[in-house]
Amino acid sequence: MKVLIVCTNHATFPTRNNKTGLWLSELTHFYHVLARRNIVMDLASPQGGVIPIDERSLDLDDEQNKLYYDHEAFRQRLENSLKPSVLNPNDYRLIYFTGGHGALWDFPENTELQALTRNIYENGGTIAAVAHGVSALLNVRLSDGTLLIHEKYLTGFSNMEEKLSSMVSEVPFSLEDRLRQSGAHYTKALLPFSQYIELDDRLITGQNPSSAGKIATKLMEELNEK
Repeated sequence: MKVLIVCTNHATFPTRNNKTGLWLSELTHFYHVLARRNIVMDLASPQGGVIPIDERSLDLDDEQNKLYYDHEAFRQRLENSLKPSVLNPNDYRLIYFTGGHGALWDFPENTELQALTRNIYENGGTIAAVAHGVSALLNVRLSDGTLLIHEKYLTGFSNMEEKLSSMVSEVPFSLEDRLRQSGAHYTKALLPFSQYIELDDRLITGQNPSSAGKIATKLMEELNEK
């Protein structure tokens, strides 16, 4: 089994001076669960190359963040991510989209990522995404022309979480609203920022950063049952 993890390349906000990018724990918590099971993982991004890390997510008191951020080989992978154009969807049983606000800018319209997602899904693979990474699924169409997420139960970063993060004026669109407009059955936790995932057949999504590890654990359970 081989897994493809996709991270954003986008690092800037319209008006803020601080940098956005990958929310680190959305990668490390997921990665850790699979690494302990010796799952082979590739890291990619829309443009390839450097994956920026959102400055607000560099919490090195977080055990898994520190474990991987301090690991030279892992950091090198973040500096040298793969381009979608060099990837073969037949190599992967799963594609996982990490979040961070940067994903809202470079995930939704990327046709190469859409094609990878469609091909992996139609080959019987699983699609997973967390928080703002769910934006990668907005425009994925299957071979019959229908949207992948139409009538699917899923979650993602909520309007309330955006408001509590004081980011409503910075983001290019509301993820929750766009998911609903695309015909998805959007669900969320009662309490903002609490761990929450949604499973709909071979689609697993998480609402926020605290949900990344749970996605990975659920994924392992699902694959072990098959």
